[in-house]
Amino acid sequence: MTEFFNVLTPPDAWRRLTEHYRPEPHPESVPTARALDRVLVEAPTAPHDLPEFRRSTVDGYAVRAKDTYGATPGLPAFLDVVGEAPMGREADIPVGLGQTVLVHTGGMIPPGADAVVMVENTQQADASSIEVLGAVAVGENVIQVGEDVRAGEEILPVGHSLRPQDIGGLLALGITTVQVARPPRVAIISTGDEVVPPDQSPGPGQVRDINSYTLAALTQRAGGEPVLFGIIPDQREALEAAVREALAACDIVVLSAGSSVSYRDMSVDVIGAMGEPGILAHGISIRPGKPTIVAVAQGKALFGLPGNPVSAMVLFDLFVSPAIRLNLGADPRSTFKPQVQARLSRQIASAAG
Repeated sequence: MTEFFNVLTPPDAWRRLTEHYRPEPHPESVPTARALDRVLVEAPTAPHDLPEFRRSTVDGYAVRAKDTYGATPGLPAFLDVVGEAPMGREADIPVGLGQTVLVHTGGMIPPGADAVVMVENTQQADASSIEVLGAVAVGENVIQVGEDVRAGEEILPVGHSLRPQDIGGLLALGITTVQVARPPRVAIISTGDEVVPPDQSPGPGQVRDINSYTLAALTQRAGGEPVLFGIIPDQREALEAAVREALAACDIVVLSAGSSVSYRDMSVDVIGAMGEPGILAHGISIRPGKPTIVAVAQGKALFGLPGNPVSAMVLFDLFVSPAIRLNLGADPRSTFKPQVQARLSRQIASAAG
């Protein structure tokens, strides 16, 4: 039985963990439309240019830019309207000298045109011509072929978590499936004779199990798949059997409670018996959460978190969430919260020490 903590700072404990823990992501193919927040293990490349044709960014008139040079409200350029570019079909009406074609936002630019005049900068001269009230430059209000993505270009890097806009961009290129990391299975074991299920009325000295479900929710948010192993009593044999089963079935094992130094807290001994390198840290210089266990056995990470719900959540964010991101092939720092400096506006009472 361990009798004292060998306290490490969180960075030192994390460094020790990553020296022995280098998981590889397990790829799986999923529909792009259902891949939100999934982490790429293969970088998708563009099968074609995007856009595939020149498009207008505004409602207006496709023109030859040089036909508008020098135009002002007082001395407009007059252009003949020779047609309208249909939406969803090829714009095949050519724009010649002194001519223009009506186009709509997102519509195809007709041949011969190299710019678009916003409709707000024109006025009707007669039934078949317009006045252009200001000059436009070549390429103005036009999205060029391949301006968003070029054919063969890597669209998103390996390790990237897919956002809503990423999914839209991939589908715009016809990429309907992506290779992503399988969510790591995270075993969650709650320990203690005093812990009862949430649907059971606790008796004297008992408490409902909330940590299992809090940690399961945190696991899902970090990108893992929680596997609840239930409540294990304060019996060495039962706990050891549960941890061995969890190690065989899951990628990460998390124990809640049973990490303090006391005669009833046996998590550190059980975890230490799972194999090499074993316990890497037992005691983190943080409050709440000092009696935390960090270990590696059989190539998998094990964590013993305190039973206090706040402590368990804090240490989960510090160690388990980044470990989940490592399993996904993502940057573990992506789970860290941004830090800001602030000044307290009032005193806050705290316990001594």
